[in-house]
Amino acid sequence: MAENTLRDKVAIVGGGEKNLGGLISRSFAESGAKVVVHYHSSESDAEQTVKAIQEAGGQAVSAQGDLTKVADVRRLFDTAVDTFGGVDIAVNTTGMVLRKPILETTEEEYDRMFGINAKAAYFFIQEAGRRLNDHGKIISVGTSLLAAFTDGYSTYAGGKAPLEHFTRAAAKEFADRYISVNTVAPGPMDTPFFYPQETPERVEFHKSQAMGNQLTHIEDIVPIIRFLATEGWWFTGQTMFPNGGYTTR
Repeated sequence: MAENTLRDKVAIVGGGEKNLGGLISRSFAESGAKVVVHYHSSESDAEQTVKAIQEAGGQAVSAQGDLTKVADVRRLFDTAVDTFGGVDIAVNTTGMVLRKPILETTEEEYDRMFGINAKAAYFFIQEAGRRLNDHGKIISVGTSLLAAFTDGYSTYAGGKAPLEHFTRAAAKEFADRYISVNTVAPGPMDTPFFYPQETPERVEFHKSQAMGNQLTHIEDIVPIIRFLATEGWWFTGQTMFPNGGYTTR
């Protein structure tokens, strides 16, 4: 049986330069993984994350790409293979949030939201299935809004909803190579992406729905993703909702 640790594994982290992705990149590297830190536009954040990993004795490189473009997705995986000789773990944290009524949403906004939240996720999983070594792990980040009955998030939650179906299909299709495929769907996270979409009153409401009257912290999500990338390999085809009781299903 393959060793289910991060030691000497090669991991790609989509959106791995900051916030949840940055913490995943650093955490994986601390446990011995070689990390490809993907970024779209935040080059300085990616450089800082790579530098922090290298100064701590780890191995990492950054790679720029627009994951809504299939060629860029493939180039990201090429970077892992060309730099480290292969890839074992693929984590996609990328996404875009929009809170807007259906009647006010433009075609351009719809296309952008579904491009980032659905198309990019699909082709990331596809390329991971092609390029991962046997016994690999594919982990996507979704949203607990998939289990919510709420307004305003039609294009965000709607764009993330296909992840569940991509995950199930890929888990079946890649099973003969012992590649597990899962989605982690956190509650609203205490990051800069969350606050611009909400009023102070709605922020307090979101907090009130979880244990301890708080938002989800990225530090509480990283151990779950680490688990799925290591000892939790027997989970596959699942969508998990770590959210302190914000929603359940």
